[in-house]
Amino acid sequence: MSSEALTSAQYIKHHLTNWTFGRHTNGHWGFAGNADEIKEMGFMSINVDTMFWSIFLGVFFLWMFRKAAKKAEAGVPGKLQNFVEWIVEFIDTSVRGSFSARNAIVAPLSLTIFVWVFLMNLMDLVPVDWLPLFAGWVGQTFFGIDPHHVYFRVVPSADPNATFGMAFSVFFLVLFYSIKIKGIGGFAGELTLQPFQSKNKLVMALFIPINFLLEFVSLIAKPISLSLRLYGNMYAGEMIFILIAMMYSANIGMGIFGGFLQLGWAIFHILIITLQAFIFMTLTIVYLEMAHHDH
Repeated sequence: MSSEALTSAQYIKHHLTNWTFGRHTNGHWGFAGNADEIKEMGFMSINVDTMFWSIFLGVFFLWMFRKAAKKAEAGVPGKLQNFVEWIVEFIDTSVRGSFSARNAIVAPLSLTIFVWVFLMNLMDLVPVDWLPLFAGWVGQTFFGIDPHHVYFRVVPSADPNATFGMAFSVFFLVLFYSIKIKGIGGFAGELTLQPFQSKNKLVMALFIPINFLLEFVSLIAKPISLSLRLYGNMYAGEMIFILIAMMYSANIGMGIFGGFLQLGWAIFHILIITLQAFIFMTLTIVYLEMAHHDH
Protein backbone atom coordinates (compact mmCIF):
# COMPACT_ATOMS: atom_id res chain seq x y z
CA MET A 1 0.00 0.00 0.00
CA SER A 2 1.27 3.45 -0.86
CA SER A 3 1.87 5.49 2.26
CA GLU A 4 1.42 8.78 0.46
CA ALA A 5 -1.85 10.58 1.13
CA LEU A 6 -3.84 11.72 -1.86
CA THR A 7 -4.02 15.42 -2.59
CA SER A 8 -7.43 17.03 -3.07
CA ALA A 9 -7.13 16.85 -6.85
CA GLN A 10 -5.97 13.22 -6.74
CA TYR A 11 -8.79 12.33 -4.32
CA ILE A 12 -11.41 13.79 -6.65
CA LYS A 13 -9.84 12.18 -9.72
CA HIS A 14 -9.67 8.82 -7.95
CA HIS A 15 -13.36 8.88 -7.01
CA LEU A 16 -14.41 9.91 -10.52
CA THR A 17 -12.41 7.18 -12.30
CA ASN A 18 -14.12 3.94 -13.31
CA TRP A 19 -12.81 0.42 -12.84
CA THR A 20 -12.00 -0.30 -16.49
CA PHE A 21 -11.21 -3.45 -18.46
CA GLY A 22 -9.97 -3.13 -22.00
CA ARG A 23 -7.24 -3.54 -24.57
CA HIS A 24 -3.86 -2.04 -23.75
CA THR A 25 -1.59 -0.41 -26.30
CA ASN A 26 0.55 -3.57 -26.39
CA GLY A 27 -2.46 -5.53 -27.61
CA HIS A 28 -3.13 -7.42 -24.38
CA TRP A 29 -6.47 -7.29 -22.59
CA GLY A 30 -6.68 -6.53 -18.89
CA PHE A 31 -7.66 -4.07 -16.18
CA ALA A 32 -6.33 -0.53 -16.25
CA GLY A 33 -3.82 0.23 -13.52
CA ASN A 34 -4.20 4.01 -13.63
CA ALA A 35 -6.12 6.82 -15.31
CA ASP A 36 -3.56 7.15 -18.11
CA GLU A 37 -4.05 3.54 -19.15
CA ILE A 38 -7.80 4.09 -19.24
CA LYS A 39 -7.32 6.93 -21.72
CA GLU A 40 -5.05 4.74 -23.85
CA MET A 41 -7.71 2.02 -24.04
CA GLY A 42 -10.19 4.43 -25.55
CA PHE A 43 -13.25 2.82 -27.13
CA MET A 44 -11.94 -0.73 -26.63
CA SER A 45 -12.83 -0.81 -22.94
CA ILE A 46 -15.69 -1.42 -20.58
CA ASN A 47 -16.44 0.16 -17.19
CA VAL A 48 -16.77 -2.92 -15.02
CA ASP A 49 -18.18 -1.11 -11.99
CA THR A 50 -20.93 0.52 -14.06
CA MET A 51 -21.88 -2.83 -15.61
CA PHE A 52 -21.77 -4.61 -12.24
CA TRP A 53 -24.02 -2.17 -10.40
CA SER A 54 -26.40 -1.77 -13.35
CA ILE A 55 -26.91 -5.53 -13.65
CA PHE A 56 -27.01 -6.05 -9.88
CA LEU A 57 -29.65 -3.38 -9.37
CA GLY A 58 -31.64 -4.65 -12.36
CA VAL A 59 -31.64 -8.18 -10.92
CA PHE A 60 -32.59 -6.80 -7.49
CA PHE A 61 -35.52 -4.96 -9.07
CA LEU A 62 -36.75 -8.12 -10.80
CA TRP A 63 -36.31 -10.20 -7.64
CA MET A 64 -38.17 -7.73 -5.45
CA PHE A 65 -41.16 -7.37 -7.79
CA ARG A 66 -41.29 -11.12 -8.47
CA LYS A 67 -41.29 -11.79 -4.74
CA ALA A 68 -44.17 -9.33 -4.27
CA ALA A 69 -46.11 -10.92 -7.15
CA LYS A 70 -45.69 -14.47 -5.78
CA LYS A 71 -46.88 -13.44 -2.31
CA ALA A 72 -49.71 -11.20 -3.53
CA GLU A 73 -53.07 -11.85 -1.92
CA ALA A 74 -56.54 -10.39 -2.31
CA GLY A 75 -56.95 -9.65 1.38
CA VAL A 76 -54.95 -7.18 3.42
CA PRO A 77 -51.66 -6.65 1.49
CA GLY A 78 -48.30 -6.82 3.19
CA LYS A 79 -45.84 -3.94 3.22
CA LEU A 80 -43.93 -5.10 0.15
CA GLN A 81 -47.08 -5.81 -1.85
CA ASN A 82 -48.57 -2.47 -0.85
CA PHE A 83 -45.37 -0.66 -1.90
CA VAL A 84 -45.17 -2.46 -5.26
CA GLU A 85 -48.88 -1.89 -5.97
CA TRP A 86 -48.42 1.81 -5.23
CA ILE A 87 -45.55 2.04 -7.73
CA VAL A 88 -47.44 0.08 -10.40
CA GLU A 89 -50.53 2.26 -9.95
CA PHE A 90 -48.40 5.41 -10.17
CA ILE A 91 -46.79 4.21 -13.42
CA ASP A 92 -50.15 3.13 -14.83
CA THR A 93 -51.62 6.58 -14.14
CA SER A 94 -48.64 8.27 -15.79
CA VAL A 95 -48.90 6.09 -18.91
CA ARG A 96 -52.65 6.60 -19.23
CA GLY A 97 -52.21 10.36 -18.96
CA SER A 98 -49.45 10.64 -21.59
CA PHE A 99 -49.93 7.70 -23.96
CA SER A 100 -53.16 7.48 -25.96
CA ALA A 101 -52.26 4.68 -28.39
CA ARG A 102 -52.39 0.93 -27.72
CA ASN A 103 -49.09 -0.79 -27.01
CA ALA A 104 -48.62 -3.46 -24.38
CA ILE A 105 -44.90 -2.76 -23.99
CA VAL A 106 -45.12 0.89 -22.91
CA ALA A 107 -46.35 0.36 -19.32
CA PRO A 108 -43.82 -2.41 -18.43
CA LEU A 109 -41.06 -0.40 -20.11
CA SER A 110 -42.00 2.70 -18.11
CA LEU A 111 -42.07 0.70 -14.87
CA THR A 112 -38.64 -0.78 -15.62
CA ILE A 113 -37.12 2.57 -16.51
CA PHE A 114 -38.48 4.38 -13.45
CA VAL A 115 -37.49 1.76 -10.86
CA TRP A 116 -34.15 0.87 -12.48
CA VAL A 117 -33.03 4.48 -12.92
CA PHE A 118 -34.21 5.32 -9.40
CA LEU A 119 -32.16 2.45 -7.92
CA MET A 120 -29.07 3.51 -9.87
CA ASN A 121 -29.54 7.10 -8.72
CA LEU A 122 -30.11 5.92 -5.15
CA MET A 123 -26.51 4.64 -5.01
CA ASP A 124 -25.45 8.27 -4.87
CA LEU A 125 -26.67 8.35 -1.25
CA VAL A 126 -24.11 5.72 -0.19
CA PRO A 127 -21.18 7.57 1.49
CA VAL A 128 -18.60 8.18 -1.22
CA ASP A 129 -15.70 6.52 0.64
CA TRP A 130 -17.33 3.31 1.90
CA LEU A 131 -17.37 1.09 -1.18
CA PRO A 132 -14.21 2.52 -2.82
CA LEU A 133 -12.29 1.93 0.43
CA PHE A 134 -13.65 -1.61 0.62
CA ALA A 135 -12.62 -2.21 -3.00
CA GLY A 136 -9.15 -0.82 -2.22
CA TRP A 137 -8.86 -3.14 0.78
CA VAL A 138 -9.83 -6.14 -1.36
CA GLY A 139 -7.33 -5.14 -4.05
CA GLN A 140 -4.52 -4.74 -1.52
CA THR A 141 -5.31 -7.79 0.59
CA PHE A 142 -5.94 -10.38 -2.11
CA PHE A 143 -4.11 -9.02 -5.14
CA GLY A 144 -1.37 -6.80 -3.70
CA ILE A 145 -2.55 -3.74 -5.61
CA ASP A 146 -1.94 -0.21 -4.37
CA PRO A 147 -5.41 0.92 -3.17
CA HIS A 148 -4.77 4.32 -4.78
CA HIS A 149 -4.92 2.49 -8.11
CA VAL A 150 -8.11 0.60 -7.33
CA TYR A 151 -11.06 2.48 -8.87
CA PHE A 152 -14.66 1.73 -8.01
CA ARG A 153 -17.56 4.08 -8.82
CA VAL A 154 -20.96 3.03 -7.53
CA VAL A 155 -23.38 5.38 -9.35
CA PRO A 156 -24.06 3.91 -12.82
CA SER A 157 -26.16 6.90 -13.89
CA ALA A 158 -23.14 9.18 -13.31
CA ASP A 159 -21.42 7.34 -16.16
CA PRO A 160 -22.42 8.68 -19.62
CA ASN A 161 -21.93 5.20 -21.08
CA ALA A 162 -24.88 3.94 -19.02
CA THR A 163 -27.17 6.91 -19.65
CA PHE A 164 -26.43 6.97 -23.39
CA GLY A 165 -26.99 3.21 -23.53
CA MET A 166 -30.47 3.57 -22.03
CA ALA A 167 -31.27 6.62 -24.15
CA PHE A 168 -30.24 4.89 -27.38
CA SER A 169 -32.40 1.89 -26.44
CA VAL A 170 -35.39 4.20 -26.12
CA PHE A 171 -34.39 5.94 -29.35
CA PHE A 172 -34.30 2.59 -31.17
CA LEU A 173 -37.87 1.90 -30.01
CA VAL A 174 -38.95 5.35 -31.19
CA LEU A 175 -37.50 4.69 -34.66
CA PHE A 176 -38.94 1.17 -34.75
CA TYR A 177 -42.50 2.22 -33.93
CA SER A 178 -42.30 5.34 -36.10
CA ILE A 179 -41.56 3.14 -39.13
CA LYS A 180 -43.93 0.36 -38.07
CA ILE A 181 -46.93 2.66 -37.52
CA LYS A 182 -46.35 5.24 -40.28
CA GLY A 183 -44.34 3.24 -42.77
CA ILE A 184 -41.03 4.30 -44.25
CA GLY A 185 -42.75 6.86 -46.47
CA GLY A 186 -44.73 8.38 -43.63
CA PHE A 187 -41.69 8.61 -41.38
CA ALA A 188 -39.62 10.14 -44.19
CA GLY A 189 -42.46 12.58 -44.84
CA GLU A 190 -42.38 13.78 -41.24
CA LEU A 191 -38.67 14.48 -41.61
CA THR A 192 -38.94 16.32 -44.95
CA LEU A 193 -42.41 17.88 -45.30
CA GLN A 194 -42.64 19.69 -41.94
CA PRO A 195 -42.71 22.43 -40.71
CA PHE A 196 -42.48 24.49 -43.94
CA GLN A 197 -45.05 23.63 -46.61
CA SER A 198 -46.12 25.05 -49.96
CA LYS A 199 -48.53 24.12 -52.73
CA ASN A 200 -45.83 24.99 -55.24
CA LYS A 201 -43.84 21.81 -55.97
CA LEU A 202 -40.67 23.72 -56.84
CA VAL A 203 -40.81 25.73 -53.62
CA MET A 204 -41.58 22.58 -51.67
CA ALA A 205 -38.55 20.87 -53.22
CA LEU A 206 -36.42 23.72 -51.92
CA PHE A 207 -37.98 23.40 -48.47
CA ILE A 208 -37.27 19.64 -48.17
CA PRO A 209 -33.56 19.91 -47.20
CA ILE A 210 -34.38 22.74 -44.77
CA ASN A 211 -37.19 20.72 -43.20
CA PHE A 212 -34.96 17.66 -42.99
CA LEU A 213 -32.22 19.62 -41.25
CA LEU A 214 -34.63 21.03 -38.66
CA GLU A 215 -36.46 17.75 -38.03
CA PHE A 216 -33.26 15.70 -37.96
CA VAL A 217 -31.78 17.96 -35.30
CA SER A 218 -35.01 17.60 -33.31
CA LEU A 219 -34.90 13.81 -33.72
CA ILE A 220 -31.25 13.45 -32.66
CA ALA A 221 -31.79 15.80 -29.72
CA LYS A 222 -34.10 13.26 -28.07
CA PRO A 223 -31.52 10.64 -27.03
CA ILE A 224 -28.85 13.27 -26.40
CA SER A 225 -31.01 15.35 -24.07
CA LEU A 226 -32.42 12.22 -22.42
CA SER A 227 -28.97 10.90 -21.55
CA LEU A 228 -27.13 14.13 -20.77
CA ARG A 229 -29.87 15.40 -18.44
CA LEU A 230 -29.63 12.31 -16.24
CA TYR A 231 -25.85 12.11 -16.45
CA GLY A 232 -25.31 15.81 -15.69
CA ASN A 233 -27.54 15.85 -12.62
CA MET A 234 -26.10 12.67 -11.12
CA TYR A 235 -22.50 13.65 -11.90
CA ALA A 236 -23.04 17.01 -10.20
CA GLY A 237 -24.61 15.33 -7.18
CA GLU A 238 -21.70 12.88 -6.91
CA MET A 239 -19.20 15.72 -7.17
CA ILE A 240 -20.87 17.67 -4.36
CA PHE A 241 -20.78 14.62 -2.08
CA ILE A 242 -17.06 14.19 -2.86
CA LEU A 243 -16.32 17.85 -2.08
CA ILE A 244 -18.23 17.59 1.21
CA ALA A 245 -16.32 14.39 2.11
CA MET A 246 -13.04 16.27 1.73
CA MET A 247 -14.07 18.52 4.61
CA TYR A 248 -13.71 15.64 7.09
CA SER A 249 -9.95 15.60 6.63
CA ALA A 250 -9.52 19.30 7.49
CA ASN A 251 -10.31 19.60 11.20
CA ILE A 252 -13.03 18.78 13.72
CA GLY A 253 -14.97 21.98 13.10
CA MET A 254 -15.00 21.52 9.33
CA GLY A 255 -15.87 17.85 9.81
CA ILE A 256 -18.94 18.68 11.91
CA PHE A 257 -19.98 21.35 9.43
CA GLY A 258 -19.45 18.89 6.60
CA GLY A 259 -21.68 16.38 8.39
CA PHE A 260 -24.56 18.88 8.45
CA LEU A 261 -23.93 19.75 4.80
CA GLN A 262 -23.91 16.09 3.86
CA LEU A 263 -27.19 15.44 5.67
CA GLY A 264 -28.85 18.47 4.09
CA TRP A 265 -27.63 17.64 0.60
CA ALA A 266 -28.65 13.97 1.00
CA ILE A 267 -32.21 14.97 1.97
CA PHE A 268 -32.42 17.37 -0.97
CA HIS A 269 -30.82 14.80 -3.28
CA ILE A 270 -33.64 12.32 -2.58
CA LEU A 271 -35.89 14.69 -4.52
CA ILE A 272 -33.36 14.95 -7.36
CA ILE A 273 -32.87 11.21 -7.83
CA THR A 274 -36.63 10.62 -7.84
CA LEU A 275 -37.30 13.53 -10.18
CA GLN A 276 -34.64 12.40 -12.67
CA ALA A 277 -36.08 8.88 -12.79
CA PHE A 278 -39.56 10.33 -13.32
CA ILE A 279 -38.36 12.68 -16.09
CA PHE A 280 -36.55 9.88 -17.92
CA MET A 281 -39.70 7.74 -17.75
CA THR A 282 -42.06 10.54 -18.76
CA LEU A 283 -39.98 11.60 -21.76
CA THR A 284 -39.82 7.97 -22.87
CA ILE A 285 -43.62 7.79 -22.80
CA VAL A 286 -43.94 11.10 -24.65
CA TYR A 287 -41.45 10.09 -27.35
CA LEU A 288 -43.25 6.79 -27.92
CA GLU A 289 -46.57 8.64 -28.05
CA MET A 290 -45.17 10.88 -30.79
CA ALA A 291 -43.91 7.81 -32.66
CA HIS A 292 -47.41 6.26 -32.68
CA HIS A 293 -49.20 9.22 -34.24
CA ASP A 294 -48.92 11.05 -37.53
CA HIS A 295 -47.96 14.69 -37.50
